[in-house]
Amino acid sequence: MESNLNSLRDPVEIAASLENSKEGFLTILIQTVSWVSSAAMIVGAVVPYLPQYWDIWQSRDAEGFSLHVCLALLVANILRIFFWFGRHFELPLLLQSFIMIVAMLAMLQLCTKIRRESDMSAKKRSFLDYLLCVLIFIAVGGYITYLFVSFPMFVESVGFLAVFSEAILGVPQFYRNHINQSIIAPVQFWVCGLLQISIDIAILLQVYKFGSQERSHVK
Repeated sequence: MESNLNSLRDPVEIAASLENSKEGFLTILIQTVSWVSSAAMIVGAVVPYLPQYWDIWQSRDAEGFSLHVCLALLVANILRIFFWFGRHFELPLLLQSFIMIVAMLAMLQLCTKIRRESDMSAKKRSFLDYLLCVLIFIAVGGYITYLFVSFPMFVESVGFLAVFSEAILGVPQFYRNHINQSIIAPVQFWVCGLLQISIDIAILLQVYKFGSQERSHVK
């Protein structure tokens, strides 16, 4: 009798063990996907600028790249960090801001160096001049944020300025292309540009769809 009970218990235990193993595997898989997506979010914003950096370094020509792009991204990401102190958001986005700041400083250093080397007679600003301006902006902005971080209106204004600075990112490059009458750029920029446009359109469609659903529920 006891052997029969054991024989009946074994399949149940095996099934429970398999179920636990399945749940454990799914948990590991979900964690892995989460880590990979977080890593992609952190470094993904910098990736499109790597081919541009390499192209400028190889050709020793930085005339096709607008330094105002670096300025817009530096301002946007510094303001995003200030905004984090008033309203915490996802840690990968915060780390992305730090990495983008480092990347834009590296791009700025390369472009200013090449431009000064190509035209020694012109009094062009050095990288240290730009770096000093960035440090002053961080110091002044950080102090103001420290004073007013408890005011929701100020925090929301900082967040808006961060998003707005990033939204007008293409304007300096558009103006630069107009002045140079050229749109020469690596193919990666076309691909990344189309991808970004597609994502923006998808988000707008989500806003329309989910916004309509929320309004219908309110009614």
